[in-house]
Amino acid sequence: MEEAQHDQQNKSRVVNIDSVQSWDFYFNQATNQGCPIVVHFTASWCMPSVAMNPFFEELASTFQHVLFLTVDVDDVKEVAKKMEIKAMPTFLLMREGTVVDKFVGANPEEMKKGLMGLCNPFV
Repeated sequence: MEEAQHDQQNKSRVVNIDSVQSWDFYFNQATNQGCPIVVHFTASWCMPSVAMNPFFEELASTFQHVLFLTVDVDDVKEVAKKMEIKAMPTFLLMREGTVVDKFVGANPEEMKKGLMGLCNPFV
């Protein structure tokens, strides 16, 4: 029993989006449930994007009521195009299906501030 709990703690809370269908499923589910979404648009060849992965995982562990998604722009071009992603890394903060904030570049402090605003819109 303890081992199963340990495995659960080590499991990533970041959902990897690998198709338009998985994007639609998670996006619609979170939007319908009123769950905020943070999306990391990344590329395996982009070192600043790769460098942000551990920080993104850390945020996902801290803000458990937020859905964290990762989209590789080379694997799911349609989603990147639809969301008008032009550079990596790009982070979108979304509420009720709408982008409320956008960060381009690897800036952990700005990202964390934006996330605090997303989670506490009335502060």
